[in-house]
Amino acid sequence: MKKEIRLRVNGFEYDVLVMPHWTLLDVLREEIGLTGTKKGCDKGECGACTVIINGQAILSCMVLAIQAQGEDILTIEGLSRGGKLDAVQDAFVKYGAIQCGFCTPGMIMTSRALLNKNPRPSEEEIKKALSGNLCRCTGYMKIIEAVKNASITEVSR
Repeated sequence: MKKEIRLRVNGFEYDVLVMPHWTLLDVLREEIGLTGTKKGCDKGECGACTVIINGQAILSCMVLAIQAQGEDILTIEGLSRGGKLDAVQDAFVKYGAIQCGFCTPGMIMTSRALLNKNPRPSEEEIKKALSGNLCRCTGYMKIIEAVKNASITEVSR
């Protein structure tokens, strides 16, 4: 039996009918229509579905939608403001940290959560934060450089 819940996503409230076993990932994609969050392994191993909940990078395939009620959920669609890319998004573009793009939203959201907590992370801290995000295309070096650049850009503002 479906239950009505209210989710706060990217600053907007959504009333949705969900089955108790539906994940936040599936509700974001299928019910709300925010398809930027990618469905990869669906087992919490690849990081493609990373969103930020209350400031924490969270794998949305591992959270039931019902559990996310009352939380502040940020997806890749909510990261840019007023048509301007977030510093992490901008750095990913500038440093070519995007290949096929499938892992990119999860990488960006993980990086944004890291920089929100630690504006000047070391390379080792960046690697540790991104260790749960898998990419088959880039070899990670461009991604790490993009995150470093985003941190420098933000600190200098």
